[in-house]
Amino acid sequence: MINKLTVNNLTFGYTGIDVLRDFSMTIGDGRIVSIVGPNGSGKSTLIKCIDRILEPRSGDVLVDRKNLLKMNRKQAARRVAYVPQNSLRVFTHTVFDVVLMGRRPHLGWKANEQDEGKVWEVLRLLGIEELALAFFSELSGGQQQKVLIARALAQDTGILLLDEPTSNLDIWHQIDVMEILRTLVRKQRLTAIIAIHDLNMAARYSDRMLMMKKGKILANGVPDDVLIPENLEAVYGIKATVKRIGDSPFVIPLSRVLADGRSRMG
Repeated sequence: MINKLTVNNLTFGYTGIDVLRDFSMTIGDGRIVSIVGPNGSGKSTLIKCIDRILEPRSGDVLVDRKNLLKMNRKQAARRVAYVPQNSLRVFTHTVFDVVLMGRRPHLGWKANEQDEGKVWEVLRLLGIEELALAFFSELSGGQQQKVLIARALAQDTGILLLDEPTSNLDIWHQIDVMEILRTLVRKQRLTAIIAIHDLNMAARYSDRMLMMKKGKILANGVPDDVLIPENLEAVYGIKATVKRIGDSPFVIPLSRVLADGRSRMG
């Protein structure tokens, strides 16, 4: 296995409070890795530090053994692509133009035939080429999410970072997006790192899971090893049973655990 991404001793905080402190992990090539944990555990912060949306106070982020934090933003954007939870602004552009934005790290003075060809390639890959001339703002949530993934693919990197890519979607579009990601990772040997709340969706589609609490990794491994009742109680404060459905574990929450150790239903 090739170590695609390595994070060494990453530290980041807001107003003097550390969200991540001496955080380290290594992720191999061609994997879907889900980062799970309760609100405030540092999932999204970690994703944004890797993409340099946030600047860590210290530490290293290595992609193919090269330090991302010592590159300029254009160089970094050729190695890592970011898919936000939803559009941070209302694009007044067509789908084609939004996806073409992913080519910016590779552009000269203007887009050429190769850049436009890459856009058509990823639109066809995601099955949304018929939306090319539609306005992004007029699309459904599921369609918008596919366009944002297409924009990241047009960036032509080996790593995709996704921050809650299914949180605002109905169940059909959740499965659709995750199926697309799994197919892309397997066919193109991409590495996809996904911050996600839905434990059962993560278990179904992930090769590996990292479970975080207060900026630290509490559990790390295949879904069967991470999603166990002891970890769910320690991280989420719940009693749960875990059953195996198909090829993946399935979490069934039973009750909350109170501060005195007692459990409470409802």
